[in-house]
Amino acid sequence: MKILVINGPNLNLLGEREPDKYGTNTYNQLCEKIKDFCGSKSIEVEIFQSNIEGEIVTAIQDARISFDGIVINPAGYTHTSVAIRDALLAVKIPAVEIHISNIQEREDFRKVSITAPACIGQIAGFGQNSYLLGIQALQDYLS
Repeated sequence: MKILVINGPNLNLLGEREPDKYGTNTYNQLCEKIKDFCGSKSIEVEIFQSNIEGEIVTAIQDARISFDGIVINPAGYTHTSVAIRDALLAVKIPAVEIHISNIQEREDFRKVSITAPACIGQIAGFGQNSYLLGIQALQDYLS
């Protein structure tokens, strides 16, 4: 099984950015945690991060060629990107949307995800472990 983990804008600033909401682990520490977890489950994983919407759309489109599924944290694009939603629908491979913080406990505009309906499910609020839960859910779905 091969999955692509996609991270949207500002996630490269983990550890610096609002540690009360996103934790103190850096982006690199998160990536290592994901790689270790996937390695223990015999899952091949690639991790991608961009602050640019079009690059995320291209990564989703390219995933259809060599990935079984996607775990995506669209970050701020969760609430605004029709393009990312459309790309997720177009590739016809399962995706799980994840969020580090509990978006239902945040500002009203963060409670609405326009990308989640293009995914098989959404996991939010478990800190950086949301990624591991999303990967596990995707693996179970694909098995």
